[in-house]
Amino acid sequence: MSRSALLGNVTAMLRDADFVVSERCAVRPKSFDLAARRGEDLLLLKVLGNIDAFDAITGAEMRRLGNYLSATPMVLGMRTRDEDLKPGVVYFRHGVPVFNPDTAYDLFIEEVPPLIYAAPGGLYVDIDGDLLADERERRGWSLGRLASELGVSRRTVSKYEDGMNASIDVAIQLEELFEQPFSTPVSVLDGADEVHDADPTPQDPEADPEDAHVVTVLTRAGFDMHPTARAPFKAVGEDSGSSEENLLTGHSAFTRSAEKRARIMSSLGEVTRTRSVYFVEKRAKRDSVEGTALVGCDELEAMTDPDDVRDLIRERADEPAD
Repeated sequence: MSRSALLGNVTAMLRDADFVVSERCAVRPKSFDLAARRGEDLLLLKVLGNIDAFDAITGAEMRRLGNYLSATPMVLGMRTRDEDLKPGVVYFRHGVPVFNPDTAYDLFIEEVPPLIYAAPGGLYVDIDGDLLADERERRGWSLGRLASELGVSRRTVSKYEDGMNASIDVAIQLEELFEQPFSTPVSVLDGADEVHDADPTPQDPEADPEDAHVVTVLTRAGFDMHPTARAPFKAVGEDSGSSEENLLTGHSAFTRSAEKRARIMSSLGEVTRTRSVYFVEKRAKRDSVEGTALVGCDELEAMTDPDDVRDLIRERADEPAD
């Protein structure tokens, strides 16, 4: 299946699951392909045939954007160079959860979260240690008795009851011994942080020197600016005030490419619940592109009141779609 067809299938599946899905980020480079929202669940999705193409730079950016936009980054893919991704299994690349479309269908359509995740050494599940301890004690089994049944040490059983993960084989053994499951779902929509050791959120890349004036003005207006490396927008502006009116920002001359990016930013803004603004070198003949405000850098130079900057962006972003 081509990547384009895979993207189309994923988009259709998300819409069937009642997600609002953004326009595809059809620009290069791009750290993610789609944004999708269902209620308070916001996803940033990268869709790949071969997940080996997902590199560390893209992973770091998706994790940063997930932090700034209160979103879960994830990758949907079919295979690695060596094997197909197994259904029902969550993998990890550069701190981002990865799984195949069948797993996504189970999670989003059937509302059945995955139980298995890949980690160094094989496939594992999380064990409900309290439930295991209760069931062992209800049967009057000692730690040693259960350890003997499983073929592991007493110390290992004690660790299971303290919350240590278990291999698939052990999970199956436990289910057969007690005639009930002890596995707990992987919280994919929370980033699955409980089942892998993710590094702290990577630091922002350096801002483009050409954006210095825009960054200065928006910082003065109360936004904490976070430059991007591969997103369809130049930066995310986190509102440090009380209005929580976060921004997606772009900056360049107003070309056809800039207009395309502004349109994508508008679609992303609707899904991520942010405003979007594109700064152009000279004021354009129009005030917005489908909800993305257009502001000339020459206009910014004349503004000294931070509230005027906010009001201008708000007014133009709220203009009727052209």
